Formats: sequence, structure tokens, C-alpha cells
Amino acid sequence: MNATSNRAVVVGGGVMGGGIAAMFAGGGWHTDVVSRSASTRDAVPGVVERCLRAMDKPVDLTKVKTYATLAEVKWAEVGIVVETVTEDLALKRKIFAELETLAPAGVPLTSNSSSFPISKIGEGLASQSRMMGLHFFMPAHLVPLVEVVRSVHTDVKLAEAVGEMMTSLGKRPVQVRKDVIGFLGNRIQGALMREALWLIEQGVATPEDVDATVRLSFGFRYAAAGPITQKEHSGWDTTCAVAKIIYPDLTNADGPPPVLQKNVDEGRIGFKTGRGFFDWTPEKIAAERARYERALIKCMEIFKEEGVI
Repeated sequence: MNATSNRAVVVGGGVMGGGIAAMFAGGGWHTDVVSRSASTRDAVPGVVERCLRAMDKPVDLTKVKTYATLAEVKWAEVGIVVETVTEDLALKRKIFAELETLAPAGVPLTSNSSSFPISKIGEGLASQSRMMGLHFFMPAHLVPLVEVVRSVHTDVKLAEAVGEMMTSLGKRPVQVRKDVIGFLGNRIQGALMREALWLIEQGVATPEDVDATVRLSFGFRYAAAGPITQKEHSGWDTTCAVAKIIYPDLTNADGPPPVLQKNVDEGRIGFKTGRGFFDWTPEKIAAERARYERALIKCMEIFKEEGVI
């Protein structure tokens, strides 16, 4: 790892890539965004600027560059690579095979994949010891946590060094020590989402009331304490007793419930199409995004006061 370098390469300039690029730019790093799409490259400066303003960081785009191909990057100066392209395993494998030949030895090659294990992405490559997951949560420029995901091949010290790098950029890294599907956040979130969607499917509650229940009950508490610490407050004896009653009745479905599949089949996928469980006009989308970011920023202020991040 090039400890003196402060140049990052972000492969993919979409929603996640733009936020990650802003994180590096906000930390004063030279940031190269690589995208095959000319329209994406053209949009990058505006996306990074908006993210920097949301982060309350100085807007300086002089160190943010865009490229159409990986070959154009000044590889001798690079300190880390973050791949953020679409969830396409074949595409990711192709990119990492190319990165292996371009990036100097020791430069961490990381993937923001939310589902594919890094061991699958790097399978068969010679330098898997420097490959790891680096999973951000949307919006990447505001959500504090980032997961550093190791495979059995990953150099532990290099993974820890990447974690230290993320700390220096204002993130709170967690080390995921086994390369499991979904890592930490998406596995926990997936368990909650599976039950929430089945409750809607079975007519137990409306989508509005599911949202209210999560936000205003246990979700409200999670801003103050994670699930393990919260149960230290309330007592594991109660949790154990409740588990014996509730757990057997929870869904163990191995796929999406019909209500979700029907929405997807009908193009009801949320902001992207202007309709999901709720209907969205462009004005409503803009207002909701602004409200969402304001709420995240207020939570960030609390976490900073407590020294959590």
C-alpha cells in the first residue's frame, strides 16, 4: 500500500460512485472517476459538488478528474481503488482482472458490491491478497459506516490499513472477518425487510404503518444504541423468552413475497419510475430526498457529539 499517496480511483460514477468520490474529495484527495458513459462523466462534477455541500465541506473540484478508461489513470500515484459498477459479476471480474495488471503491487483493490463476495469477484486472480470488499451505504457521502470485507485470501494488515484510511476520511469502518453473502449490514437489513414485506403481503399492516413502526419504535432506539447494546439495557432474559414465542412464527421464505415481485413486474420500483408502494412526482421525490438528507445530517451531529464517529 502506498502510504504517501492521496489519489483514489473510483470505477463507476453513478449514485454510489459519486458519493464515494465526494468522500475522497472532501478529504482533500485527488479523485479519478472512471466511467465508460460520457453522460455519467459529464454529471460527476455536479454530483460531487452537491455531495460536498451536503457534507458541509469546501467545494473544490480541481482534484476531481474523469476518465473513460482505466488505462488513462496515473497509476503510479494511486493509493486505493474502489469499484462501484452495477451488480454484474462478469463485469466486476473483468474490471478486477484489468486492475490487477494496472495498479502497482500493494494498492488495495476494493469493491462496493452489496451482494457478491470479494472471493467470487477475484476468483482465479493472482493478487487476491490485496482485494477486499469496501461496502458503503447509500447515500455514501452521508452514511458514516463502511464495511471492510475480507476473504480468506485478504491480507489482514492491509484490510486494517484500509479501515484506518476510512477513519481518516470521517467514516466508521467495521471489519467483516468472513466473506459471507450480504456482509453485516445487508444480512441484518435483509432479515428485517423479509419480515416487513411478508407482513404487508399477509395484510397485517400497510406500508405506511410498517414504516412508522420501525422508525418510531425500535428504529428510534437504534439511533441511540445498536441492537446488542439496547438489549443489555432491557435484559437478555426477556429477549430469550420472547424469541421462543416469536421466532418460530417468523417467515423463513427463501425468496421475495408476491407483493414485492408484483411491484417489480409492474415497474413499481420507487423513485426510478415514480411509483412503488407509494406514488412519486418529481416534486415529491425532490422534497423527500431533501428531508431524508436533513434527517441524516441531524443524526450525524448526534453521533459526532457522542464521539461515535
